[in-house]
Amino acid sequence: MKLNQEQFNLIKDKIKHLKHFEGNLYFNKFSNVDLDKLISQEDFEALPFTNKEELRDCYPLGIAAVPEEDIVRIHSSSGTTGTPVIIPYTKKDIEDWAIMFKRCYEMAGVTKLDRIHITPGYGLWTAGIGFQTGAELLGSMVIPMGPGNTDKQINMMMDMKSTVLCSTSSYALLLAEEIEKRGVRNKIHLKKGLIGSERWGEKMRKRIANELGVTLYDIYGLTEIYGPGVGMSCEYECGMHYWDDYVYFEIIDPKTGKVLPDGEIGELVITTLRKEGAPLIRYRTRDLTRIIPGECQCKNPFPRIDTLIGRSDDMVKVKGVNIYPGQIEDVLKEIDGISSEYQVIIDHLQGKDIITLYFETSLSTDRNLLESEVRNKFRSKIGLTIVSRAVSIGELPRSEKKTTRVFDNRY
Repeated sequence: MKLNQEQFNLIKDKIKHLKHFEGNLYFNKFSNVDLDKLISQEDFEALPFTNKEELRDCYPLGIAAVPEEDIVRIHSSSGTTGTPVIIPYTKKDIEDWAIMFKRCYEMAGVTKLDRIHITPGYGLWTAGIGFQTGAELLGSMVIPMGPGNTDKQINMMMDMKSTVLCSTSSYALLLAEEIEKRGVRNKIHLKKGLIGSERWGEKMRKRIANELGVTLYDIYGLTEIYGPGVGMSCEYECGMHYWDDYVYFEIIDPKTGKVLPDGEIGELVITTLRKEGAPLIRYRTRDLTRIIPGECQCKNPFPRIDTLIGRSDDMVKVKGVNIYPGQIEDVLKEIDGISSEYQVIIDHLQGKDIITLYFETSLSTDRNLLESEVRNKFRSKIGLTIVSRAVSIGELPRSEKKTTRVFDNRY
């Protein structure tokens, strides 16, 4: 995907501002950038990347590109380790974010007649308030539950006749299972689910859709780039449209940094075009995807990225083989009788690496047969011999936020 002239002009204007805003991350980073020589796609692609470590080094407000009196809100990334990343927002940033989020709802066919049940967290995390401000701009009724207290969630869902669920995939599955256990499916009015924050496989998608009786949509975003609402899938489930009047997307080879052609899988790099509080130039997200070439069936003119296959830093190497969670899900989705949930434990025992893959299945299945099929499929698809273990549905842990599925105990 090449820069159009409007995008290029917006980026040059932003860099000009950053070069003269002393104390900002880019004040020194771009000190040698000659704007008079920034005239082509190749010139832009020669600009240095920005990474999360640099944003951590800016703590607390070294990323700010406006005077502090213009900052109306801060958010922080959801990571639990290391120095947090603080992202400041201006009034216009909040308004722009709400506009993008409103587009997401509209792409899913949500209207002001819907009742939007929001379960992601509020506070420093961007998710809850992002879903809320977009819904309010649309004019829908908002039910701002936040995470946890599943009893109250389900009761409010029934009493308020919620029609749209906003959630992580992990919590959507937990809610679906609890609704089924309580036998209240006929009292639930949900029609759509807007799911984000973590990658999820096809089996999980089908379980949530079937058990809740909803149409599901993927929503994309990250705290560093506004938050959720930067991209959204449409009814055809063929990737996520992203708002290229606010953000510019590139796909690079994670090892070399070389920009890849449309259609090739690599790491997503984002440049904000209009952000004031914390503009980012060529930010490495670590998310692995591809830009989908061509027009979407829905005729929406905004370009698309594919469903995320994982993160470059989610990869684990075992016996010289690189493994991503998406590969594991691809193995399991081809085997009938296996549910959506799995867990991988990697140990180093008696001088060698051991991979144990736990997966859920119903009581009526032949577990020995399934374990054998998983072992064989994993060996043929990924090239490694594993220990496979079938467990009952519900036995693996559930989460109200994101679910950790791979545990590497070797270090």
